[in-house]
Amino acid sequence: MRLAKTAKAKDELKPGVRTLGQRERALLLLIDGEKTLTDLAKFFQDDIQMLALQLIRDGYLLEVQLSETRLSVSPDHGPVGTRPQQALQPPVSADQFNGKRSLATTRMFLFDMCERMFVKRSPEQAESFREALRNARDRESMLAVGRAMILEIEKIAGQDRANSISERISLLLPDDVVTEASF
Repeated sequence: MRLAKTAKAKDELKPGVRTLGQRERALLLLIDGEKTLTDLAKFFQDDIQMLALQLIRDGYLLEVQLSETRLSVSPDHGPVGTRPQQALQPPVSADQFNGKRSLATTRMFLFDMCERMFVKRSPEQAESFREALRNARDRESMLAVGRAMILEIEKIAGQDRANSISERISLLLPDDVVTEASF
């Protein structure tokens, strides 16, 4: 059985809100719509099924039917019926981007990463990266600034975060640049 969080669950997980116990909140945090309860059982010592069913009954979780493009709640454990939805996709914390792949888009993303990753931690470094991006007049100098930012992000946020940002940059760059650049 695969589960998805409801709006009620998302509200429960907001800072300062605590109506559920620690075990229930832990299960809500692990639910992503992709993992099965069997996958999550290793994190719980007792019957995760009962815990999940209680959260379904209380309106925190919905059972995901992957064979259809619908979300439903099991009839014997909550409201009856289904409502049409688009196919469930795992939540993405990054901004969705459906624009054109270009150097300009990549430059804007790098400015955004500079603001998000460096302004509060190291204002001087943020200003240095901003200035370098402003002065980067060609593709090679802009990519060099991007690589320097990735190296610093790896130091402060870890390799996984740096790798995910590198992947995102590769998705924003035009195809001809991606083959030449190593992010």
